[in-house]
Amino acid sequence: MSEFTILMPCLNEAATVARCVRKAREFLERAAIGGEVLVADNGSSDGSQALAAAAGARVIGVAERGYGAALRAGIEAARGRYIIMGDADESYDFSRLGAFVEKLRQGYPLVMGNRFKGGIARGAMPALHRYFGNPLLSFIGRLLFRVRVSDFHCGLRGFERAAVRRLELSTKGMEFASELVVKAALAGWRIAEVPTTLAPDGRDRPPHLRSWRDGWRHLRFLLLFSPRWLFVYPGLALLALGIVLTSALYFAPLKFRGIGLDIHSMLYASAAALLGLQLCLFGLFARVFAQNAGLLPRHRGLERFLGAVTLERGLAAGLLLLLCGFAWSAAALWEWGEAGFGALEPRVVMRHTIPAATLMVGGMELMLAAFLLSLLRWKTDSI
Repeated sequence: MSEFTILMPCLNEAATVARCVRKAREFLERAAIGGEVLVADNGSSDGSQALAAAAGARVIGVAERGYGAALRAGIEAARGRYIIMGDADESYDFSRLGAFVEKLRQGYPLVMGNRFKGGIARGAMPALHRYFGNPLLSFIGRLLFRVRVSDFHCGLRGFERAAVRRLELSTKGMEFASELVVKAALAGWRIAEVPTTLAPDGRDRPPHLRSWRDGWRHLRFLLLFSPRWLFVYPGLALLALGIVLTSALYFAPLKFRGIGLDIHSMLYASAAALLGLQLCLFGLFARVFAQNAGLLPRHRGLERFLGAVTLERGLAAGLLLLLCGFAWSAAALWEWGEAGFGALEPRVVMRHTIPAATLMVGGMELMLAAFLLSLLRWKTDSI
């Protein structure tokens, strides 16, 4: 096994791949590094494979299409202990990889390039990406996963091959860039960042990247890997707001800056509470599923919570809410009978029926959730 592999995904890069390979090989020779240049070709039809091989690269064919698929195959085929990956379009300078080598040798399992610190040449990055897309997605990534990476989507990065294989990366498309950083952060890795320059690519065709499509795929990936922010936190906010407002309106109408809130607002507040409960439960399901599938690491606090929440306890809690709501409804029905089952004042009776119905529905949700959670934990629980 050699020390370094410089890995380049490739799809119809005939105009640039040979120069990228030569620069990478010259860097290895100049730095006296034992290594190889590996091109993971994703089905090029322009002769990129032969050009890369002639320039001194080892070329492998990857049948499964996609940026992530090509890189995953390249990682599996690499012979180096460390891998430095970058696009084969001449946007990154493979002759200047010394900072990556230094940080990897210092023990950082992941080293990210930072184009905003290193310099972005005129025309190298569209204004939409430079001033909106990349900063926004990088901010969201830092917020959701508490990772200190300023350029989440820089394509030039280095990592320890064995460590990355343990992450079990699975995405096929451009979101592979986010998956690598997110899973590294969740695994508690130390991540270094080094300045990297970005030049206009040398291709004679449009780039594979599609701004809105691939931007959405990155954002979707970040959200799906953070069920707390996507489900739990919004759910808790809605649940708390709904409970507080429903409770306040039960006793009397409210006025806020000249706006009157009464039973109609109470109905919407109860609906918000139920939606909040559903979001919290869905966030719990998503987290348990992700842990079981190996997508997210296990969380000690969640494991303790799950250990306390058995099927029987979940059913008991749900049944208690259901019975409370049923008893409240029975009391309202009794009052209606006392009035001869005639017309009632809505502002009076609805103050009882709305929270009663909410409790019954919430109780049923908890009971069903207890069954679903038990199914999700079938392999780890004795049910």
